[in-house]
Amino acid sequence: MEELTTTDKNDAVKSSTEDPKLEKLRAKMAEVGVDAYIVPTDDPHLCEYVPAAYARRAFLSNFKGSAGTALVTADSAYLWTDSRYFNEASLQIDADHWELMKSGLPKVPSITKFLGDLAVKKYNQSKLPFRLGIDAYVHPASFAKELADRFEAAKDHVEQPTNDDDSSVEDSSFVVGEIDTLDNYPNLVDFVWADDRPAVPKSPFRVHPIEYAGKSVADKIEIIRETMRNKKATFTVFSALDDIAYLFNMRATGDIATCPVGIAYATISNNEVFLYCDEAKVVSDDVQSHLKEAGVTVKLYDDIVPEMEAHMADTKNAKIWIEKARSNYALSRIIPVRKLIDAQNAVTPMKACKNEAEMEGMRRAHIVDGVAMAHFIAWLQNVIVNEGRSVSEVEIDEVLTGYRAKQPGFVEVSFPTIAGVGPNGAIIHYSAKKDSDLLKYLDITNPILIDSGGQYKYGTTDVTRTWHFGEATSEFIDAYTRVLKGNIGVDSMIYPEDTPGFVLDVFARKSLWEGGLDYGHGTGHGVGAALNVHEGPQSISPRWANKEVLKKGMVLSNEPGYYVDGKFGIRIENLLEVSYVNDEDNEAYDQELKEGDEGFPEKPVGQRTFLKFRRLTMIPIQKNLIDVSMLNTAELDWLDSYHEEVYAKVAPLLENDSPAMVWLKKSCEKIERN
Repeated sequence: MEELTTTDKNDAVKSSTEDPKLEKLRAKMAEVGVDAYIVPTDDPHLCEYVPAAYARRAFLSNFKGSAGTALVTADSAYLWTDSRYFNEASLQIDADHWELMKSGLPKVPSITKFLGDLAVKKYNQSKLPFRLGIDAYVHPASFAKELADRFEAAKDHVEQPTNDDDSSVEDSSFVVGEIDTLDNYPNLVDFVWADDRPAVPKSPFRVHPIEYAGKSVADKIEIIRETMRNKKATFTVFSALDDIAYLFNMRATGDIATCPVGIAYATISNNEVFLYCDEAKVVSDDVQSHLKEAGVTVKLYDDIVPEMEAHMADTKNAKIWIEKARSNYALSRIIPVRKLIDAQNAVTPMKACKNEAEMEGMRRAHIVDGVAMAHFIAWLQNVIVNEGRSVSEVEIDEVLTGYRAKQPGFVEVSFPTIAGVGPNGAIIHYSAKKDSDLLKYLDITNPILIDSGGQYKYGTTDVTRTWHFGEATSEFIDAYTRVLKGNIGVDSMIYPEDTPGFVLDVFARKSLWEGGLDYGHGTGHGVGAALNVHEGPQSISPRWANKEVLKKGMVLSNEPGYYVDGKFGIRIENLLEVSYVNDEDNEAYDQELKEGDEGFPEKPVGQRTFLKFRRLTMIPIQKNLIDVSMLNTAELDWLDSYHEEVYAKVAPLLENDSPAMVWLKKSCEKIERN
């Protein structure tokens, strides 16, 4: 699953002579003295999915997509989003009051370039600086720096002021644009939202058992402190919610839909560990004793900044380790440069590389997910083909979730299901809604793309399959086969250690490129273990900026696709675990052996260690949509081997002669070869 949002034409704002939300916001902007105000998607933890209380951009603009930034000036309003959301944004915003800025298209400036130009325009007209208002808690430090750099560069594009003797004023003494964090005010959108703003959630934490976590909180803290000593850090700050859930072996349900995390910060020093959260989140005896055993002290959520300031004031040679790219500006700005260590935090690599207990939970989750999918597709095929009934995308979502909910350990879906019939399958982030003009019904005339997943107590799943219960066109079969070849190409790779994910992306696209086809999203994202369905730092993508190397224990999606607007979408997604090729290397990893330890495999000088993928997803691939003549022998063997593995793992959990078993057995038969 690449990412998720909602699409509903009926959500579009109805045109009026004025937008009352924008007018109220502009009145407040005038009161506090700013020329423009930015409303991002983010919450204070820079989450991909935000609680309703922080969905300010969605509230203000009516655009519900999960990526976008709003900018409001005294007389205009703009929404920036990328190509994944152009269609959705155009349906949901009111074009009478908002201008859609399609990021990445020619002649569409970035938001920082746009703001720099506004600053130049104002300064040249009035010789007064352009004042931009932001909420420091919902912007990463990197964005604030980019803005500051843009305003500084704007000085080169204005008429430079002069002194009384006509000499030029020094650059440092005049300002073209400036950021105002408005620290004496709440977020300005909250003045507009007022009493209608949802409350910040306080869902309680629950203990994530050691049988699923595989490593104690105390052990994780000790590893972090060792890393801190190596970096000469005296205090480290964690802001990302999945990092905190992982660190403390706790999960929560309800703070952020489909993500088993709770709203909190955390810090570790040489002798103290603090969890900052609402007291309602830690009321249970189990959680309190769990935290006490690990030496964790609970503080109020808003104590995070004072605690950081106190440490810097009270600690000689204080060094604060914070990952600025994943922390809000309000935290990072209080740290002087001489006291700052800006680097990937110590939890990220631990969380990305699953231990054996975590990986075993992931394997188990995918097997029961295969059981749920066998029941679901057997039902769906019977309804469509045998009963001749058409089924709405909403019903498909509800029935699939119902089958997942019957599996042991199911908690909730891992993201809102994407079920797109025909042309809706080409909307990559589509989500069906009742009474929507876009809602479609599945019958034998159209394919359906279903991207879905489950959060289980022991693991997280994410799978996409494209199904067609009628006669597919030759165009569809050709594209489907090329997408499958790309999936097999990545799955089959053997590659050396220290290989970045982007190196593998070409293998997903090779067959598509040969047919003059391509897709606009990445091929793979990291997935958490009973955590967020999107997890970094690893990915497989044509974007070369992410040079994170793939490592044993990582989990990634493998999801090439192809989309034709107005016709259909195809995506085939499996989750994969990264494994060593040689068993002795895997055994050493599971035993946490390091080079030089007794039992660590020795290799001749110059011999490299190689990695491969092991499949996690256990759901058949529809064989009658494949042009067998396009697959080589190795690819056909891969398909038979995969289906043999699926049947061996899923069939024991199904009743003999049940519709699900009949469907699974038929779906896992060897493919007929020419």
